[in-house]
Amino acid sequence: MKYLITGATGYIGIQLAKRLVADGHKVHALYRSEEKTTELRKMEGVRLFKGDILYPESLKEAVWGCDGVFHVAAFAKPWDKDPQTFYRYNVLGAQNVFDAARKAGAYRIVFTSTAGVISPSNGVASDENTPRSVDYFTDYERSKAQAEEKAVDLSKAGMEIVIVNPTRVYGPGLLSDSNGVTRMVKLFIEGKFRTLPGDGNSVGNYVFIDDVVEGHVLAMERGRAGERYILGGDNVSFNDFFDLLSDLTGKSTRLYKVPFPVMKIAAHLMELRANLIGTPPLLTPPWVKKYLYNWELSIEKANKDLGYNPISIELGLEKTVEWLLRNSGSSRKAGRRRKRSLQH
Repeated sequence: MKYLITGATGYIGIQLAKRLVADGHKVHALYRSEEKTTELRKMEGVRLFKGDILYPESLKEAVWGCDGVFHVAAFAKPWDKDPQTFYRYNVLGAQNVFDAARKAGAYRIVFTSTAGVISPSNGVASDENTPRSVDYFTDYERSKAQAEEKAVDLSKAGMEIVIVNPTRVYGPGLLSDSNGVTRMVKLFIEGKFRTLPGDGNSVGNYVFIDDVVEGHVLAMERGRAGERYILGGDNVSFNDFFDLLSDLTGKSTRLYKVPFPVMKIAAHLMELRANLIGTPPLLTPPWVKKYLYNWELSIEKANKDLGYNPISIELGLEKTVEWLLRNSGSSRKAGRRRKRSLQH
């Protein structure tokens, strides 16, 4: 088979390209920046196409002859000086990709959305059909929800667009904004991560990168058009997450709990500075507000429909820590971890 991947130079896109060529498929990789294509150029079976999802003409050649499309490209940053940037890339850009695929006869599409559009949990894990209990926190989430609506409408009109909703992705690969959890793990190993949001009891869902890639492949093969699938892993609190990291690395770094009111003030100041001088903030008020909620999510639908079966967070973090240490160039003696036998 031949597949187009948009966002092929991103964290998920690169790993997905590796998986597809390893499975014997041909890949058309859409990219914008030459300097980000180094890894893709090393892969046999990958053909590069320079283009931009905002410009439909640049998509024609890339999608021509493809059997399906993985639309992974997105504007996923926490902030932009122009909030309309999220709408342009994540809604209009998605529409351009869907239209180009339809015209080229590539009706089967896997659209990468985000678990951020799913409702926060309230004692019971939320799933794909849980009614949204609060408004969307960020322009990113709102734009992805709008793009999902377009995907569902087009599926009703005859296209086959399957939506996948990755949770908090981590693991080996590009240390970009989309791989923030792994960057956090790296800072913890280096002794540079020292704070916990609130009391540390807020729960999130964490998924290993290989499982996210597997979920994309399964969605292409088995997903139902117009349906969304949460690609997640284990539901874990911040406290439990860092306790596990301490156990894996042998590091007992003291973490300081930062009350939410303090985080809000800091985020407002960062956003004010960003609006004045254009430097992206580390935190924004809407992202802080998200930490007030729990995000326990269910992967039952993906398991039942797709056969999706992710590894445990213990095994995923072990693989991540090993990869970071192997690629850090530093000695393991600054954080030897106990040998453990982890079960799948």
